[in-house]
Amino acid sequence: MTTGMGIAWEAFTPFASLAGGLLIGLAAALLLVLLGRVAGISGIVGQLLQASGWGSAAQWGWRAAFVLGLLLAPWVWLRFAPLPAMDMPSNPLLIVAAGLLVGFGTRLGSGCTSGHGVCGLSRLSPRSLAATLVFMAAGAATVFVLRHVLGG
Repeated sequence: MTTGMGIAWEAFTPFASLAGGLLIGLAAALLLVLLGRVAGISGIVGQLLQASGWGSAAQWGWRAAFVLGLLLAPWVWLRFAPLPAMDMPSNPLLIVAAGLLVGFGTRLGSGCTSGHGVCGLSRLSPRSLAATLVFMAAGAATVFVLRHVLGG
């Protein structure tokens, strides 16, 4: 890996990235065409976990199948290639706190990057454009603060 502003060419995977993007787009399009639902992960999981979201068995069923697919995807990937190496050098409590903040942000923003960034932008939603710009700006500001202000 490189440091600074360089590109880690050994980690550059254009074909795997393209395939992943195509699969995400296909899944989002199929969910919209077949069920009329937006593939926003936080909304799907949130409704699955809320008692009021259980509603009918059909509503619970597609949500459970969607989440199960997300959880099984790494095992399917292992049939074709090894999983990418992961390095999580941060404190586990910081990771949990970050996850909770992301969850809070998705509720505050009425959606997550998958709902707004993938599905909303493809539908030319102005609200999703604004939300995605905020997500990206917040991510860039966080990286800047962590790397250049706090020196991490």
